[in-house]
Amino acid sequence: MKIDILTLFPKMFEGPFRESIIKRAQDKFLVEINIHDLRKWGLDDRRTVDDRPYGGGPGMIMRVDVVDVALRSLITDHRSPTTKVILLDAGGKRFAQQKAQELSKLSHIILIAGHYEGIDHRVHEHLVDEIISIGDYVLTGGEIPAMVIIDSVVRLIPGVVGKEASIVEESHSRPGYTEYPQYTRPEEFNSWKVPEVLLSGNHKKIKNWRQAGQ
Repeated sequence: MKIDILTLFPKMFEGPFRESIIKRAQDKFLVEINIHDLRKWGLDDRRTVDDRPYGGGPGMIMRVDVVDVALRSLITDHRSPTTKVILLDAGGKRFAQQKAQELSKLSHIILIAGHYEGIDHRVHEHLVDEIISIGDYVLTGGEIPAMVIIDSVVRLIPGVVGKEASIVEESHSRPGYTEYPQYTRPEEFNSWKVPEVLLSGNHKKIKNWRQAGQ
């Protein structure tokens, strides 16, 4: 899978993608993550990417023409059905595990991280395939939501997680499902004991106990 990120703050992505599972996925060439500074396609000598909103109001708005030329440079041929352009926006559809599963089957994802007061609404209307929000709250920009989506999607790519079974029966793998409680050694700590059924060795009873908790 190839993931391109359009952002005004590329350095925000350096840490999260250099650690843990995401780093290993890149090292194994299972995913290619490219971070693009939107100012590369900015206008004039100052690389301007925003302007004042029509109709007045506070803040600055990211320009549709800058986003358009950036997308054109990232999609050089006819857009494949396995390519999706996604805008991270507080007004988008709520992100969920089922969407992560859907996106993990694509070959190319382009994420646009909005910033400032917002982004010209013609981007929503004409340039993207989907608009996604990670929750009903406002962040300073789309960078952190982009990280959340990438982390959620990449771990579902075959070969990324060591044991494939660990992503089959996990929380939200199907609607309404949350994973059962887990315990490990020591068997007793501060008088807090591991449930007896988990020590019984009776796999049928253990399975029933786990299912009963859902």
